[in-house]
Amino acid sequence: MRFRGLGLPVYTALALLFLLIPIAYTFVFSFNNSGKLNIAWQGFTLDKWTNVCAAQGVCEAFANSILVGVVATVLATALGTAIAIALVRYRFRARSAISLLLFLPMATPEVVLGAGLAAQFLSLGVNKGLVTIIIAHTMFCISFVVVTVKARVASLDPALEEAGRDLYGSAVAVFWRITFPLLLPGIAAAALLSFALSFDDFIITNFNSGAVDTFPKFIYIAAARGIPAEANVVASAVFILAIVIVVVAQVTRAARAARLARLRG
Repeated sequence: MRFRGLGLPVYTALALLFLLIPIAYTFVFSFNNSGKLNIAWQGFTLDKWTNVCAAQGVCEAFANSILVGVVATVLATALGTAIAIALVRYRFRARSAISLLLFLPMATPEVVLGAGLAAQFLSLGVNKGLVTIIIAHTMFCISFVVVTVKARVASLDPALEEAGRDLYGSAVAVFWRITFPLLLPGIAAAALLSFALSFDDFIITNFNSGAVDTFPKFIYIAAARGIPAEANVVASAVFILAIVIVVVAQVTRAARAARLARLRG
């Protein structure tokens, strides 16, 4: 009886440990004093962190991933937000069909989606590069933005916008002063999700990148001969930055909630 309630906590701890082992390995071996091969531990050093661009192609691939992620996120978020508002607020022909088509990229295997886009670019005679990667990422990220923002739009109270119009606010003023601030948490969540999906994507990128390397593609190619420690540095830095952003967001939210509680009290 005493150990009956330990099953779930033990299972959770083991699952978290299993998930964190690769991250811990990546972080530890970013300090490895290795050469081209970063497989066996050779000794502790900070040189890889202070000279992260020493390995050929690491910084260029990382910069490409950042550029593609930012541009694709901006485009997908803008288009997806507009589509989500239209699907929730307006009635028009083919509305159900559009909703169904938007879910197809989420349900389609990435290898099929990547091969299909590559075939389209080939038939149109478009040279593969950063532009084709951005187009491909924008296309599959739009679906995730629409789903995320659509839920937020559906939860909005139309009376708030009606109140703004009753106070002689123009359509543009009502949108930017009332609708957009209320949608902002959903839009921000959709943008972060889009950037994460774009930055992490390999399959669709590999089909549509041509000679351009992104960070996931660089890791895949380098894995055959040994991933350099500099790549571990970049991966560790991205992970640490993500943790810092989450912690700051949680602390900010808790501080805002406490301030509102004091004002209400």
